[in-house]
Parts: sequence; C-alpha cells; structure tokens
Amino acid sequence: MYEVCVKSSFSAAHRLREYEGRCEAMHGHNWSVEVHVRGADLNKTGMLVDFKAVREALKAVLDGLDHHDLNETEAFRKTNPTSENIARHIFGLLSGLLNADGRKVHSVRVYETEGASAAYWEEGTGND
Repeated sequence: MYEVCVKSSFSAAHRLREYEGRCEAMHGHNWSVEVHVRGADLNKTGMLVDFKAVREALKAVLDGLDHHDLNETEAFRKTNPTSENIARHIFGLLSGLLNADGRKVHSVRVYETEGASAAYWEEGTGND
C-alpha cells in the first residue's frame, strides 16, 4: 500500500451547541487539516495521486469553510461543528473528489490547536 498526505489550513468561527463551558460562546480557530489518501497501485508516472490534485481538492473543500461562521453553513446548521464532525464533513467531500483508480481517502485529521485533533475514517476500508 501507498499513502499520500497533504496538509492545509483554514480559519473559521463556531460555537458548540449544548456545551457547558467557554466553547458554547462564539470563538474562532485556525484549523490545520491533514488528508491521507491510500492505494495499492501507482500510475504510469509512479504516483498514487499527484500532490497537486489533492491540494486542489482540499482547497476547494476548505474554501467553503474558510472565514465563515460554521454554525451558519449548510453542513452545520443542524450538526454541531465539532472537530470530529468537521473531519467527517471534509472526508465525505474529498472522497467524492479523489476516490478513483483504486485509491481512496484514508482519513482526515483536523487540528483545532497544535495539541488537539480529531480524525475520521470509515471502518472496513482498510483504514483501521
């Protein structure tokens, strides 16, 4: 198996509904995002997927979150914009853009701060 990892970031505000504590109030983060793509085969160039393609797909997804109030976005009007849910949201969108030719998005890890992150992957896809 091969794995490619691309990192990027976005800035956004959010508040956690039904949370008792400071995070219940509107606040912001500079989130870092890691995307891992896995597959068993390389293309004729010797790549699993071009880093550029992963960066472009990730940018397209993050543009919908960057400098927004996440609670007001369609994805998080009813779903709490926790790091876990943000990772799942990004995973779903990227899977639709990148899964092809025997490769799949393996996982997405979202760092709320340098020392705190949440990841999402799906069971039974060789990701565990």
